[in-house]
Amino acid sequence: MRIIYHPEAETELIEAAQFYHRRVPGLGADFLDTVDEGVSLIMQAPERWRILEDDVRRYLLPRFPFALIYRVYADELRILAVKHHSRRPDYWRERLAD
Repeated sequence: MRIIYHPEAETELIEAAQFYHRRVPGLGADFLDTVDEGVSLIMQAPERWRILEDDVRRYLLPRFPFALIYRVYADELRILAVKHHSRRPDYWRERLAD
């Protein structure tokens, strides 16, 4: 299964990692490792995590106030958003058509 990040989700991931690295050197790398671990867990059991609507699910990252919003297709995991918990809850819905 391949992993596809929506372009805006990729931007969110990079910006969050840079923010954490600026706060504490090395923390950005820890954030990226946590995201990678989350993606691995999702790929092992994609239906395990909470449904937000239809086939869109949410994985909450441990340690960081972020969630991975994703969809699973036959051969790919599509990350729609790397969402901070304080961000407007449904902003990522506009990405469903992409």
